[in-house]
Amino acid sequence: MSADNAVHAAHGGNERRRGLSRLDLRRLGRAALLTTGGGRDRLPDAIEHIAKVHRGHHPRADLEALRRAYVLAESSHRGQMRKSGEPYITHPLAVTLILAELGAETTTLTASLLHDTVEDTDVTLDQVREEFGEEVCYLVDGVTKLEKVDYGAAAEPETFRKMLVATGNDVRVMSIKLADRLHNMRTLGVMRPDKQQRIARVTRDVLIPLAERLGVQALKTELEDLVFEILHPEEYAGARELILAHAALPDPLATTADAVRTVLRDAGLDAEVGIRSRHVLSVHRLRLKRGGELGGNDFGRLLVLVAEDADCYAVLGELHTCFTPVISEFKDFIAAPKFNLYQSLHTAIADADGAITEVLVRTRRMHRVAEAGVVALGNPYATATDTDRDAPDDADRDGERTDPTRPGWLSRLLEWQRDASDPDTFWTALRDELAQDREITVFSADGGTIGLPAGATCVDAAYVLRAEEGHACVGARVNSRLASMGTVLQDGDTLQLLTATGEGSGPSPEWLDHARTPAARIAITRWLAAHPARGDDEPQAPAVRPAPAHDASPAAEPVAVTDLPGAAVRLARCCTPVPPDAVTGFLIRGGTVAVHRAECPVVARMTSSGRAKQVVRWRTGVSSAGYRVTVRAEALGRPHLLADLTEAISAEGVGILAAAVEPPQEQRVRHTYTVELAEAGALPDLMRAMRRVPGVYDVYRTHYPVATASG
Repeated sequence: MSADNAVHAAHGGNERRRGLSRLDLRRLGRAALLTTGGGRDRLPDAIEHIAKVHRGHHPRADLEALRRAYVLAESSHRGQMRKSGEPYITHPLAVTLILAELGAETTTLTASLLHDTVEDTDVTLDQVREEFGEEVCYLVDGVTKLEKVDYGAAAEPETFRKMLVATGNDVRVMSIKLADRLHNMRTLGVMRPDKQQRIARVTRDVLIPLAERLGVQALKTELEDLVFEILHPEEYAGARELILAHAALPDPLATTADAVRTVLRDAGLDAEVGIRSRHVLSVHRLRLKRGGELGGNDFGRLLVLVAEDADCYAVLGELHTCFTPVISEFKDFIAAPKFNLYQSLHTAIADADGAITEVLVRTRRMHRVAEAGVVALGNPYATATDTDRDAPDDADRDGERTDPTRPGWLSRLLEWQRDASDPDTFWTALRDELAQDREITVFSADGGTIGLPAGATCVDAAYVLRAEEGHACVGARVNSRLASMGTVLQDGDTLQLLTATGEGSGPSPEWLDHARTPAARIAITRWLAAHPARGDDEPQAPAVRPAPAHDASPAAEPVAVTDLPGAAVRLARCCTPVPPDAVTGFLIRGGTVAVHRAECPVVARMTSSGRAKQVVRWRTGVSSAGYRVTVRAEALGRPHLLADLTEAISAEGVGILAAAVEPPQEQRVRHTYTVELAEAGALPDLMRAMRRVPGVYDVYRTHYPVATASG
């Protein structure tokens, strides 16, 4: 195989693969309709190509289970059609081909062919178990959706929760789901535009981050381009035009690649050097970063493949000796792999004219894992005693199951989801968790280590290290120095938590402002709900701000009322309700009724703890002011974005009480604003105005307000 074929992931490559796949699938669809399962000694024509690709990765694979799975899937889906007009069997065939190209082992491919049978046909899990065994049955069950008839609006978040729990036991569940979503995204054009956008947003917020965490870069990059094309068609078209214009010119990277090949050959290093072109969204992000100007070298990077780890460093030495290195661009992900299994050396070199070329150096095995992530591990749970011929070379030899994702983000996610009882809390927390693209390592005083998302604080660490006992923490020592619970931790910090015991110990409401992980936020919210004397009284805000003494206007009247005689009313700051939100109330200390949005996580917590709801309703016919709302804007990072957003908010006559901007992650940024509206009806106009700001792709309300100086 040539170097270009081995390493090429071109921007045009995805388009060509999608085009070929559609042509192949039409042919396979016809084959599926014209042929039966055939004899046991012959594979059906429809899966010949899949078998060939699979044998390329696993020459000794036994394909009998694959044949039987196809026969069952084809007969079960017979007569069903996709919205595109193709026989339904083309979908599981396409999903299985995607996984086969990534190098998935036979069990995964078998389950992939069957992944929609239980959901969409009369086939039962018991049948799958009886014919294919417990392992295939588990994978099929893991990706089977929950029925909307049973779960209603909660079906989608609860289906993802089910898949994540199943992934905790077997990561191959999520591999099948990602391939399933990729093929659905490739064929999404037959859907209504609004449905395309809804599916694209879920893909962006949940599936793409999961693909990143599982290291399946080949799927992640194509999904990113497909989502980008649907949600931002104009920006997508602009980036595509740049790519096409560049492709019509001589590629300067080819000259650099030849020079690198010569240097490495003269040094006696056996290496393949190829050009790895940037995909469409990557080009768009780089254009924003560079202020709109891109050079010829910016449309791709060089990828050098070698045999052994030591060869990677030998290549690096030659590059830095024979070319001018850009030291600030050097990163060693071999000595310190990323949390998603990724390993590679990153560097950059400059030629005589000052043109900079980025270079990736890795072994061929590292490249397989970088492209396919956990899929490249074969059966990640195989042991030396297993008969599975697809067992990876580095399989666990002690007969115990190991976590191929390395404990960290997945175990943390599985831990907090148990406490997120209602779907809305789970869905919001999942998006927040997956928005954290980088992980840091913190060393505890007792010698252990914990993984946390970048930006995490001592509050977050307390609930990872101590779980429910995190409530008792009162402070910390970071690198032997006293620190508050809100201190942001850095990679490599040493942490010692300080605790207090007694009836008065417990988290303060301000901890919610410092919590970055769902586990911490959920635990704190639950504790505050269970301890209203301390919890509910402090975080509440008055329905309106006190009017000046000379102002006797009706603006001083409460905007919500309760049927409870003599009770005052306060709007909860945790969810900032405004008319016409559906609301409910709870009696707190001092005879006050706290008003929460109906979907606020606190409502579920208080109800489950036995607290009685109080009827509250919005007051009509009162001209009021002072509605606090927290809104979050998701955007592609660019210069002056903060100024443009604040100007858009101010132009709507809305006051900003507090704002927070999270560090950019892969050119994506998140701005959170707590604002005060003159009237509740102004909220939709405000959100529309924020969405019109260039680069902003989503605006939504959030439960967690930004901390204010007075709060």
